[in-house]
Amino acid sequence: MNMPMGSPWKAMADDSRRQILVMLKEKERTPSEIATHFHFTLPALSTHLRVLRDAGLVNERREGQNRLYSVNRAQMSEMVRFFDAFWDDKLDSLKEYVENREGAKRK
Repeated sequence: MNMPMGSPWKAMADDSRRQILVMLKEKERTPSEIATHFHFTLPALSTHLRVLRDAGLVNERREGQNRLYSVNRAQMSEMVRFFDAFWDDKLDSLKEYVENREGAKRK
């Protein structure tokens, strides 16, 4: 049974989850390793990790009895591409503005 994925945008709306993603960017970690950086309980951390996993932002794999979490770089790349579209428009506008301004000075 496929569970519907949660929204990555909603998942990232929480500051703690953003901090978890930054931490997982460096390397995969167990929930116990992640918990040492926060002041909430393991069940609360588990909820945050589930939201991130359901949104496709983190991967979970089992190694023996441990669960290891890492950033899902493919999903994160999709989000970056979304924002890149905004920067491209702004850069194009800036280029056009500068070129028009320089052209007006020459006249």
